[in-house]
Amino acid sequence: MKKTVIILLVILFTVPAFPQDESGPETYNNVIKANALTLIIATGSIFYERRLTDITAAQLGLGFMSYKIEDTKLSGLFLTPEFKFYIRKNALDGFFMAPYLRYMNLGYDNDNGEGTLRNFGGGISFGRQWIFKRGLALELFFGGHYADSSFEITRGDEPTDLSKMEGFRTRVGFSVGFAF
Repeated sequence: MKKTVIILLVILFTVPAFPQDESGPETYNNVIKANALTLIIATGSIFYERRLTDITAAQLGLGFMSYKIEDTKLSGLFLTPEFKFYIRKNALDGFFMAPYLRYMNLGYDNDNGEGTLRNFGGGISFGRQWIFKRGLALELFFGGHYADSSFEITRGDEPTDLSKMEGFRTRVGFSVGFAF
């Protein structure tokens, strides 16, 4: 599976963007998109990105997670603010580097207890976004981050299997959206 993802990333990053006319991406200042890869793990996330300058943009992601790790069910919201630096003077269309933060507030429930998991972290991602003539937006990104968690126990014991939510993690996504 990892080899397939790596090969897909290499192919998508080496394919040149389709040619644009003069009224192309320069006229777009906003993009709304959804990460299609998160649906595989029963998570949904949407992003709003706004051009700030010719080479920078700000993005805010909001997501809902409903996920099971071993015998613990997690569900709740996460928020991901990002600041994107585009390599060329065409923010929203091109290669970028994006430092980001992530805050998660998740409820957990298993046979031993229930409570709230709060996870905070940050990292950096790299990617490529394409804006096509009619506003179709495609984005491919990958990176890594570090996160730490705190628990608020309402019943039972602290869960032992949630350590997978902490430490260094990878971030991969393929988003589809609309620029306007």
